[in-house]
Amino acid sequence: MPSGAAAATAGMEPEQEPDQPKAAAAGNRKHLAMLERLSKRSSTSSAAAAPSSDSTGASPVEAFLSRFATAKLAAESALSACRASPGDDAPASLAAAAAAIDDLDRLVAEASHALPPYELRSALAAAADLRAAHRVAASELRPKKSFSFRNKSKAPKNPPQDPATMPAPEQPKPALNAILPGFGFRGSEGATLVKDLRVSSDKDGDFTLADLVSCEVYLKGKCRALYVHKLRNCRVFVGAVLGSVLIEDVEGCTFVMAAHQIRIHEARATDFYLRVRSRPIIEDCSGLRFAPHALKYEGIEEDLKDSGLDEETGNWANVDDFKWLRAVQSPNWCLVPEEERMQVVDISQVRDQEADT
Repeated sequence: MPSGAAAATAGMEPEQEPDQPKAAAAGNRKHLAMLERLSKRSSTSSAAAAPSSDSTGASPVEAFLSRFATAKLAAESALSACRASPGDDAPASLAAAAAAIDDLDRLVAEASHALPPYELRSALAAAADLRAAHRVAASELRPKKSFSFRNKSKAPKNPPQDPATMPAPEQPKPALNAILPGFGFRGSEGATLVKDLRVSSDKDGDFTLADLVSCEVYLKGKCRALYVHKLRNCRVFVGAVLGSVLIEDVEGCTFVMAAHQIRIHEARATDFYLRVRSRPIIEDCSGLRFAPHALKYEGIEEDLKDSGLDEETGNWANVDDFKWLRAVQSPNWCLVPEEERMQVVDISQVRDQEADT
């Protein structure tokens, strides 16, 4: 699990005491070495996977999806490592992330002639999203201007200024839930929120769930990506996600969903009933439980097939904890005992009672 180890290494550097400069320098060198390995991983994985697809009998599209998932995970891990980089190491970490995204773009370009239009559009959109996230990370990590003393005697202490030429006051940075992409449900308590994405004008786009308390959420159909932020005591049922699900800061919730990739950050005491193409990833979590997919509605089989999620992979039980590197089972997650598992939930009769924002 190299990508997990890389992400965990980036997030678990011990605090340095002021009298330990040598230890800090050694830690930075290790961090840079990890980033160099990470930047090469996706291209190495792609090259190794190419000859094996024929030997296993996998179709070209299936082989591409597997290689793409590996390369995409490497790029996402590199972006996560950027934010954990010390100031002096920021340029190197940004370069490593850019290289991983370049490898992803190259993989898509090489396979574009053999991909169906839908798979090609989805891959290009995912790569574009990562490129945009890299630009955001680069702007946040840009070095601040150094402080310098200036001779103030040559200028008046309080020079008059023309209001028309005065700089506009700096705007506060928007909250995370305000910049999460896509339409969706935000800021509700005790509500039943229903959306049929099959008849929505925004279907196959990104969807966001943010700042919900004690809500029931039902999403029928498909969305390209799902972003979940700050939910408390909610139950969430999602038909199919064409790409990735990112879940952050949830507690006491239940999620039932199918997706190609699921990443979970800062979740506590929450159950997940999943069908997922790749192994679920958790970070900074505790008290999580996992079980197989348990959702039904009229037309879900077609939605799952169109999304490439019609086959059960069993990955719902293969969870990677990026903050647990030991060989023994992570204490932060377990399987839901069979006698406690929720029965299949049929939401066919649930009608729109939405509060879109």
